Amino acid sequence: MNLEQLLAYSNSNGASDLHLVHNNPPKMRIDGSLISVEYKSLSGEDIENLLFPYISKEQIADYQKENELDCALFFPRVGRFRVNGYRAMGETAIAFRTIPVTVPSLSDLKSPALFTNLIKREKGLILVTGATGSGKSTTISAMINEINANYNKHIMTIEDPIEFVHQSKKSLISQRNVGSDTKSFATALKYILRQDPDTILIGEMRDSETIGAGITVAETGHLVFGTLHTNSAPQSINRIIDVFETGKQNQIRMQLSTTLIAVISQVLVPKIGGGRKAIFEILINNGAVANLIRESKNHQIYSQMQINQNETGMRTQTQEMLKAIKNGEISVENALKYSNNPEELQRNI
Repeated sequence: MNLEQLLAYSNSNGASDLHLVHNNPPKMRIDGSLISVEYKSLSGEDIENLLFPYISKEQIADYQKENELDCALFFPRVGRFRVNGYRAMGETAIAFRTIPVTVPSLSDLKSPALFTNLIKREKGLILVTGATGSGKSTTISAMINEINANYNKHIMTIEDPIEFVHQSKKSLISQRNVGSDTKSFATALKYILRQDPDTILIGEMRDSETIGAGITVAETGHLVFGTLHTNSAPQSINRIIDVFETGKQNQIRMQLSTTLIAVISQVLVPKIGGGRKAIFEILINNGAVANLIRESKNHQIYSQMQINQNETGMRTQTQEMLKAIKNGEISVENALKYSNNPEELQRNI
């Protein structure tokens, strides 16, 4: 099989990822578990021979120099894939992430109704967080798609690499790929206000320069979406503040307390009978939460999330896990395995 055929086979089995690692057969991730493909064990050279015909000479040269590769591939009859190449024990290895060709809607994902209200905001910061493979990109793309379909906005995305490809509907969409369209997230954000955006997606808020620029852009009257690799909503607040030097943290707390709209932290849990269930923890910034952020009392945010939930729309992961268990959607074993607070969950089961 060539690479296109291998990825087609992976897709036909519902895999979210395909891994090629030397001295192993290809392995597919299906509903969170790795399963081997009936294929020969691959050498590093085999893996390079599979990939290199589909990427540019410049990408090959960069990979051979840096030992890292981050790009996207599209096969018309198969689909779109995020590609990450790396070396392991001196040999080439690759991880492919399947990206659906059709951008999902919020209704397709059965997302909470609250998400539809959040995207109506004209300015502020919405964070979608979670571990790698938790569905952050899918959720945030569905929110962008909802804006695109219903509002006359200029939506700009900065991604590394571009994952879901959006077609302009009511909105105008400009998607920028870090590396080929702009030097970095920070560079793109430095000039973005001159490009007349309404809505901005920052594919990954990975350093203080990008985070600071994103908060500032949200402050200037734009709706900004960003992602973080954090496992809970309160932890996301800590991560943003802690990435800055001590002398700058008070200023960031003040800015974040006024610009933050919401933090959506999610995890995908294997469902009973197959498939995966998205569990959302939602933090909404209100007066009480803003005060806790300003006063550096982040440890009290979780308790605040549990108060007046019918009015605030907030929810904790533990509560959502318990609902899914009660509804027979997920097992107790998997709920505990994927929980960000297994002790609390165990006490309430």
